[in-house]
Amino acid sequence: MNATGPNWSLEETHTLVSLAKEGMPVSVISLKLKRSLAEVLTKLNDLGLAPPVES
Repeated sequence: MNATGPNWSLEETHTLVSLAKEGMPVSVISLKLKRSLAEVLTKLNDLGLAPPVES
């Protein structure tokens, strides 16, 4: 475990990318992946993806 939580599995990363590309809000992605908002936003940033806009 690191400072931002457990490492991301390949499956979690694929799910994150898929949900983000579908425009799923970060808050929903966070709930689906059981990750904090900060973890989701950090991973999206690491992957060079802009977080979907919350509606």
